Amino acid sequence: MSVTDLPVRRLGPEDLRECLMLAIDRRWLPEEAKWRLLFEIGEVYGVDDPSGGLAGTVVLARYGPGLAAVSMVLVATRHGRKGLGRRLMLHVIERAAGATLFLTATPYGRPVYERVGFTTVGQVVSHTGHLTPVPDDVKLEGLRPASEADLPGIMRLDTRTSGAPRDHLMRRLPGFAARTRVVERGGRITGFGAVWRNVENHVLGPILADSTPAAVALIAELASGLHGPVRLDLDARHTELTAWAQRRGLIPAFSTALMVHGGSLPGDRHHLFAPVMVALG
Repeated sequence: MSVTDLPVRRLGPEDLRECLMLAIDRRWLPEEAKWRLLFEIGEVYGVDDPSGGLAGTVVLARYGPGLAAVSMVLVATRHGRKGLGRRLMLHVIERAAGATLFLTATPYGRPVYERVGFTTVGQVVSHTGHLTPVPDDVKLEGLRPASEADLPGIMRLDTRTSGAPRDHLMRRLPGFAARTRVVERGGRITGFGAVWRNVENHVLGPILADSTPAAVALIAELASGLHGPVRLDLDARHTELTAWAQRRGLIPAFSTALMVHGGSLPGDRHHLFAPVMVALG
């Protein structure tokens, strides 16, 4: 029986170890915290390898009935180029039931997504390095640590920016992140940012703001005092913020294509400077 004929099943947290082993097989980092979050807020699907472990995975994270993110499309090296990636993508397209889907694609994966109907609408450039902001970067009125009382305002801002309700993600984020910050003006949350610990670095995201100076202040405040390198995934349209990040020590590491299936991305996305992570938008 071909691996593409094997059933796709819903995975659970008990499959975490096999997901990490599959990531290592593909020379991805074993991002345990990230996978645990995806299991909590998304639907993780996989195909079992008859010889043991997983032959492939894919994650679908729903944001209301009309929008969903696709990520972690992994196929074991021993099953590469057999059509399993396409099979997994067709599975989540069917499960999405007409919702607009989006993902970020490496050059290797992009042809697979194009063959199932995804089109490129943008570019995300991942920057890494030691961020060294100066004091003037964080001078912004209303910038402060986030509190539990800010959650309704954060959720309203995120929904307006992403164009879909992601309350389950925003509720989980304070416990997942190492730090969260907001910008409050006139009693309203106008900016929000977080930083979370990954395997090799701290990831700055999401960064939601009503202006580039506000985004700079959020990033600088979140990064202040961190030890080790950081990662910042920037929408390529934000050229001013990109230039600032590079002046402060971050180097472009790689880029991915932002791709969409089944419609246009909703929301005020010019206010989205960096996603929670490329897996979730």
